[in-house]
Amino acid sequence: MLGIISVIFLLFSILPGDSTIMTMGQRSDVSSEEAVRKELGLDLPLGLRYVNYLNDISPLSFHNQANTKSIFYLDKTKYESRTLFGLGKETVFVVKKPYLGRSYQSKRLVMEMLNEAIPKTALLALMSIFFAIVAGVFLGVLCAVFKNTWFDKTTLVVSVMGMSLPSFFAAILFAWIFAFLLADITGLNMFGSLYTVSDFGDGEYLDLKNLILPAITLGIRPLATVTELMRNSSLEIMSQDYVRTAKAKGLSSYKIIKNHVVKNALNPVVTAISGWLAGMMAGAVFVEYVFDYKGVGVMIVGGLEKYDFPVVMGSLLYISIVLVLISIFVDIIYGVLDPRAKMQG
Repeated sequence: MLGIISVIFLLFSILPGDSTIMTMGQRSDVSSEEAVRKELGLDLPLGLRYVNYLNDISPLSFHNQANTKSIFYLDKTKYESRTLFGLGKETVFVVKKPYLGRSYQSKRLVMEMLNEAIPKTALLALMSIFFAIVAGVFLGVLCAVFKNTWFDKTTLVVSVMGMSLPSFFAAILFAWIFAFLLADITGLNMFGSLYTVSDFGDGEYLDLKNLILPAITLGIRPLATVTELMRNSSLEIMSQDYVRTAKAKGLSSYKIIKNHVVKNALNPVVTAISGWLAGMMAGAVFVEYVFDYKGVGVMIVGGLEKYDFPVVMGSLLYISIVLVLISIFVDIIYGVLDPRAKMQG
């Protein structure tokens, strides 16, 4: 995480574009720009700005309540904090919510913007991964059972095509086919977010049908991977001695697949899904932008277009933390599915 934070900070610190102009607009004078630079801490050396950034985003941080020239000055206008204990006469150690800055354009807290956008992107990612796992496991097992048949060969060809299809192209293609050409049949919209404004002035309402196409589009590539992994893993498990023993004892094919093949074949699938989550987050940027789905992807694209660096930095940092936590969670799940992983650890 420290490496991710460092890369994000350094990357956006050396990018061209003056943050003071982004904050104030084009109509600004020299004295006003200097005041804003001082307020944002841009007048400090890069190393001190980095320390300030770490202090802002950390839930536990040091602050100096008296000396306004200190890099650890506690600014009550930025965030509220609770003092845990004092260090000397002026320095305190506090607990607070991570402070990701304010948007240059809307002046809103980046954390507030993320709290609105993250649930939408999280729901999109969960629906996509659920679709990929359920359909991929089912198709992979069927391909293994009907090995080298027309069904197996056709599914593998479609899987390769699915892995080769870029997310942004798939989003455009799906929107054109299912929400334009077949709109009368499907009833789906080409554009729309999770919440839609009522035409009758009743505010916003939950519109789940706008989740269907983005979720399927985002789940196409992991679906193809899960299908192939499940097929190959199932074929390997089906060739093991204990499976042949189960057949010799007279167990039905359904019970053998359910109790022996599927559970043991899921281990590589779980590992692959954890790696695909990062790719899904990256693909969500394009998918959300094409379908105008108001999630983190749209926030990142909008922030880049307007040079709204705090929004982009906060979004990338938030996503990175989520991916690290998911990787830890997947390691735990892998240990539950395969107890040998705990023994090796």
